[in-house]
Amino acid sequence: MKTLSELKVKVFADGADKKGMLELNANPLIQGLTTNPTLMRKAGLTDFEAFARDILQSITAKPLSLEVFSDDFPEMKRQALKINGWAKNVYVKIPITNTRGESSLPLIKELAAQGVKLNVTAILTLDQVEGVARALNPRVPAVVSVFAGRIADTGVDPVPYMRQSKTILKNLPHAELLWASVREVLNIFQADECGSDIVTVPHDILGKAIKMAGMDLGALSLDTVKMFANDAKGAGFTL
Repeated sequence: MKTLSELKVKVFADGADKKGMLELNANPLIQGLTTNPTLMRKAGLTDFEAFARDILQSITAKPLSLEVFSDDFPEMKRQALKINGWAKNVYVKIPITNTRGESSLPLIKELAAQGVKLNVTAILTLDQVEGVARALNPRVPAVVSVFAGRIADTGVDPVPYMRQSKTILKNLPHAELLWASVREVLNIFQADECGSDIVTVPHDILGKAIKMAGMDLGALSLDTVKMFANDAKGAGFTL
């Protein structure tokens, strides 16, 4: 069984907890970081810019994706250009549509033409991947985030989608395919096997992966038995 260090896929940490982000940034296994408004809200953040500028004082080498939060395309553009100016390692996350289902592709094309490094997010269909491939600037680094976990939530195997997405992006040398919405450690290995360039993983699942990936199953079985025995003793069970 492989360990995380043996995988080809780049593992990114997905979260908005500053302490966790800084600890994972210091881990050589983690090659980048991502966040989004939902994660920021869960972390209790209320000042987007203050948080971003603060975290960028420490995360200076590895790529960090920060997402716009406007639902209006002109304002989305303004936010994107502002975020882009904060640091050279920033990727600006743009959702594939706004909340009205209106396509972000014209904005993506405009920003890419201006040299903005983009992370196009919330992608779930191959048509969306094809649209993004047409809109990106082949000379500018970009990330194409396909929400494989959400595809799986619908009962559909995301692996063929990811393989096809990789093929769609083959003529874009600086575009990387990202497996998003990881639900379990296995997804990291699936992302590696299907050729994804990046997999972004929540902090709690990363903790489990760092501890358990590649672990001998016999040893894990014994650990499980010991856990049951210790908990039964701790509960004071008698019969």
